[in-house]
Amino acid sequence: GIIKYDRRYKRIVRRGLDSVRVEIFLVSIGHNLYKIYNKQMRLREVA
Repeated sequence: GIIKYDRRYKRIVRRGLDSVRVEIFLVSIGHNLYKIYNKQMRLREVA
């Protein structure tokens, strides 16, 4: 839900099972990197 609503990722563009898996994998990596970056920035502000 967060990826779809906050990141405005509504639909899969690729066709084929392998391409769909890669697309979801890349979107997930981007989402997790964003979470890690925000956590580091919050910890840096506190210190």
